[in-house]
Amino acid sequence: MFNVKYVTVSAKIPRQLKELLDKYGIKPGPIIRRALEEEVKKRMLDDVKEKARELSKRMSHISDEEIAEIIREDREGR
Repeated sequence: MFNVKYVTVSAKIPRQLKELLDKYGIKPGPIIRRALEEEVKKRMLDDVKEKARELSKRMSHISDEEIAEIIREDREGR
């Protein structure tokens, strides 16, 4: 179905933490993957928010009525 390719990343952790992972049978892979995915999503959201702020500043001189008119014209043109 999907051809997903994987790469390996590694991290150094304190020996005591590794011993506790082993003791409790915790597989670090899924936890690390989830943490990395969440961090990437957070950074992407921050990036989108910053771009939205920049766009808002650039468009602040356009009135709400003019924006509504542009949207209306665009919808009618479809």
